[in-house]
Amino acid sequence: MHIDAYDFGRMVVDGETYTGDLILLPDDVLPDWRRRHGHTLLEDDLEEVFAAGPDLFVIGTGAYGRMTVPEETWEALQKAGIESVIEKTAKAVQAYNRLAEEGHHLAAAFHLTC
Repeated sequence: MHIDAYDFGRMVVDGETYTGDLILLPDDVLPDWRRRHGHTLLEDDLEEVFAAGPDLFVIGTGAYGRMTVPEETWEALQKAGIESVIEKTAKAVQAYNRLAEEGHHLAAAFHLTC
């Protein structure tokens, strides 16, 4: 998968435009992703990611970094053997594309707005 473009509130993945937060799995896109607690990313929000078993997980925290990743979520990912990259969404997109080109088994979650 390749992210073609990202602008505030909009992402284009393999030519398809999305206007809500989304999760990218190794072989699927989960559009209109919602977290249970607004701008906080919890372990429970990532069931599909844990099931996919990626070696790397890229987290885009929004244009201004509003989405937070609590220590408990980070620890759950580490315990599952999933390395994480956490950046504001524009930088996370760059990281995702670079890691995908390197052939990593990736998943990602992107907050597209704030």
